[in-house]
Amino acid sequence: MMKFISLIHSSSTALVRLILLSGGLISLILSTTFATAADAPSHKILILGDSLSAAYGIRQQDGWAYLLQTALADRAIIINASVSGETTAGGVQRLPRLIKEHQPNIVVIELGGNDGLRGYPASGIRKNLQTLISKSMDADAKVLLIGMQIPPNYGKRYTDAFAQNYVQLADKYTLALVPFLLESVAGKPALMQRDGIHPTAEAQPLILQNVLPTLRAMLD
Repeated sequence: MMKFISLIHSSSTALVRLILLSGGLISLILSTTFATAADAPSHKILILGDSLSAAYGIRQQDGWAYLLQTALADRAIIINASVSGETTAGGVQRLPRLIKEHQPNIVVIELGGNDGLRGYPASGIRKNLQTLISKSMDADAKVLLIGMQIPPNYGKRYTDAFAQNYVQLADKYTLALVPFLLESVAGKPALMQRDGIHPTAEAQPLILQNVLPTLRAMLD
């Protein structure tokens, strides 16, 4: 009888140890899960751009948008929806689907350059940019508007109206603004590809620095 009681006691002790061990493993799994969730980036940044953001002519991993993901790896997920040749009208068509799919809380609008190079009316470009801004804000996303400039051979009146679109819209909607994406890059042959329009891989860190401080401030 004593032997039987001892056996029961031994089995009970083993069961308790097993329960405690299992509980410890469950706690470890749960704590790891919660830690992973807590450490996950809390922002989604959608970049709606053209070839300047799509790494045209260079490796994707050398482009400023890819470098942005590295710089903000602990804070944001970057969705680069930029397409070479994209116009503001094309962006207006694509944006609703992109917002529905990715649900970003920040939208970076880097469009208009191709419109300007094709001589589209500045008023039409402004209207499309305004639509992009409104659609983003309607989805409760903050907007970073990235300005562009076009060559002076298009005439002062047109180039001024084109550049002012970005400034005026940023002021109207109280948006964060990068006045010129290619600041300190455009016009420098060593930093531009042979076409004189698209930056080289070496220029991408400089472009990143034109954008990164403003985006970081938007994340705070």
